[in-house]
Amino acid sequence: MTKFYEDHEAGDEHEFGSSTFTAEAIRAFALAYDPQPFHLDEAAAKASLFGGLCASGWHTAAVWMKLMVAYQQRVAKAMAGRGEPVAKPGPSPGFKQLRWLKPVMVGDTIRYRSRTTGKRDLKSKPDWGLVFSENEGFNQNGELVFSFLGQVLAERRVLLATSSEPAPAGEGSADPRREAALLARRRAKRKRQKKQR
Repeated sequence: MTKFYEDHEAGDEHEFGSSTFTAEAIRAFALAYDPQPFHLDEAAAKASLFGGLCASGWHTAAVWMKLMVAYQQRVAKAMAGRGEPVAKPGPSPGFKQLRWLKPVMVGDTIRYRSRTTGKRDLKSKPDWGLVFSENEGFNQNGELVFSFLGQVLAERRVLLATSSEPAPAGEGSADPRREAALLARRRAKRKRQKKQR
């Protein structure tokens, strides 16, 4: 995660990029992690339900992870280059409804994307929140081949008040220097907007 919890909104969409599954890559992954005949042997795959060599479902999921991390790194680099604060990455407590809806065959190019579906405060972790997402992969024909519901911890910009009393102004920040830089940029932006009027 590069954005702070407060900056995530339902409906946010992220395009992670695409990857083409070659026979060599399919076999290499299967040999290491999912050595079933229809992922390894052309003849066995042709005689199987798939009718040809196809990628392991775990392979399609692993590529999603690789492209998602690369996307987040690009975004973080761009944000840092603009002088914007970047949230610390958080772990995922798990996922739901992982589905392999259509086999990924040799030569298929899968495009991956993610859409934020909601978020939830965590009183047990006042410096983090939980962000939910729907994640998908589509082949070159626009067919949905892979999906799952994800959740990940996102760093909060401001600590969640854990009592009925509101947090005093200026307290509860995950990083005071980061907060000060953010406020300075907001003031500068307002000044520019006034000058343009």
